[in-house]
Amino acid sequence: MTECTITTRKEDSTFTMKYKSTRGDVTGRTFEEALFTGYAADGGLILPETIPKIDAKELKSWAKLSYVELAKKIVPLFVGEDEIPTSDLSDIIDKAFSRFSVPEVSPIKRLPDGLNVMELFHGPTWSFKDLALSCVGQFIPYFLSKRKKHFNIIVGTSGDTGSSAIEAVRGQKWIDIVVLLPKGRCSQIQELQMTTVIEDNVHVYRVDGSSDDLDAPIKLCFRDNTFTKRHNLSSINSINWARIMVQTVHYIYAYLQMCPSCDKIVQVVVPTGALGNITSGIIAREMGVQLEFVCAVTQNDVVARTIQTGNYAIADHVIETLAPAMDIQIPYNMERIWYVLTGGDCKLIKKLMTEFEETGNVMVPKEITEALQKVVADTFVATDDVIRRTMKRTWDAHEYLVCPHTATGVAYHYQQLQKNPEEKKARIIIATASVIKFEEALQSAAIPFTRDPRVSKLFESKQRYKDMKKEDNWLEMLQDKIEDIDRNRTKE
Repeated sequence: MTECTITTRKEDSTFTMKYKSTRGDVTGRTFEEALFTGYAADGGLILPETIPKIDAKELKSWAKLSYVELAKKIVPLFVGEDEIPTSDLSDIIDKAFSRFSVPEVSPIKRLPDGLNVMELFHGPTWSFKDLALSCVGQFIPYFLSKRKKHFNIIVGTSGDTGSSAIEAVRGQKWIDIVVLLPKGRCSQIQELQMTTVIEDNVHVYRVDGSSDDLDAPIKLCFRDNTFTKRHNLSSINSINWARIMVQTVHYIYAYLQMCPSCDKIVQVVVPTGALGNITSGIIAREMGVQLEFVCAVTQNDVVARTIQTGNYAIADHVIETLAPAMDIQIPYNMERIWYVLTGGDCKLIKKLMTEFEETGNVMVPKEITEALQKVVADTFVATDDVIRRTMKRTWDAHEYLVCPHTATGVAYHYQQLQKNPEEKKARIIIATASVIKFEEALQSAAIPFTRDPRVSKLFESKQRYKDMKKEDNWLEMLQDKIEDIDRNRTKE
């Protein structure tokens, strides 16, 4: 991938960013086209053709900006004036973050022992996914209302993405959304956040399998180029580039909050599942921000194994843990990371991914593994026992509650503190979700709690969903639903 220094919109009103697939057969796409692309026709994932660079002096001048103000600096680097004029883009960002429950959007909790936690869960569904999806939910109707065009969105979720995606587009005129969730593998509250949305444009399926299992029919659906075009299919989980783009903002914001002088490296510990969040961080790093990362994972440790050994291999099965959104064995954004670290070597990426998709196993070239290890300084595998102990420790020591996913990152910090009590590293942990969504984990950790009134309301609400059983043809059911949606729209 090539790099470029981006001028401001005022300096160059003709600037526009172009996008391509990681596998190289799809190029020259606009931001609008990238927004409405799930998997590209060649099976790859969309990324910008060039990575914009932020001047060090300009980065430092942003240190006192609010989160929303910073977003208005970062997003225009990827979206040209010719596609969304500056005033419209500003309105979109303002509207996207208007429903957050705190004015800071992503406040940082600074606790004793150097424990800094960036709270990304103050959006409408109490998950970090709201940060990006609130924006995506505004980008999509902006273009569709102009085109008078309907789109069908398919989302596979391991827990949080589904509810955030639904909340972002529920009730919208030009969009229908089909969400597949792993039945019994989300927390009960996560599932209720999806099944209790009774809107005509929302269609929820509970799948008898893991989140990796339900990704398979979705990918096959997008691989059918004729079907995809006929029904205007897209996705807004972390397959979608716009999600990755918006998430770069919270990494740059975290850096500026931790190091306003912009003169040292900041380590960000990221609870990791499909690698969408960490991909955004790596993009921010490529833009010139001094960041390094730690991937904290559950016992579904494919990310840790790949980074440590270079062997990208699927395990026999997905282990159910207290952190269900991280229970993933196919972290598909690994493809994007390799692409960035190889400078955009589409031929190599295509070769690696073809082998992986055919065999479930590929050995990554040594130079890619070494490059990845320079960016991701460490990995950490947290068992359920570690998660429980960490949740209890932060509560007992600080009366501060962390969700089981965030606990994987906090546990890493505690481990490092034990190894070196005098350590002065600038470190921040990403808090991915509110603990109110994970009552089962609180109970398991023996932490007393009172149910949040917002959660009580979910349990009292009517539900609507369909089940996909093991014996069903999931691809056929998914395609039938899309065709049914479009037939009904035609009748209207």
